[in-house]
Amino acid sequence: MIVLVNRFLLRKNFDGITLWPILIVRNSELKDNKIFMNHERIHLRQHLEMLVVFYYLWYGIEYLIRLIQFCDSRQAYRNISFEREAYANEKDLDYLKKRPFWSFKGYL
Repeated sequence: MIVLVNRFLLRKNFDGITLWPILIVRNSELKDNKIFMNHERIHLRQHLEMLVVFYYLWYGIEYLIRLIQFCDSRQAYRNISFEREAYANEKDLDYLKKRPFWSFKGYL
């Protein structure tokens, strides 16, 4: 994983974004935040499982479905299966060692 610190590349409400194989973070302190980094590593695993391109396709389609469902962009984002999995397991620093393949499907 390549970590790039640049606050100008992120929307104001986001601390980081994973764009395979780069993680862009708002400030360098986030690199030392184990929970934040685990969240982003979960996304990297999701990228690999979906062969990167399909991850972004699925993410975009699911975001649009959730936006129609909730009529709120923040709530739509938080309910994307990839995000639900990452938020639910970000505090478990051993999660990636035991995570089953395509685990995000359990969060649909």
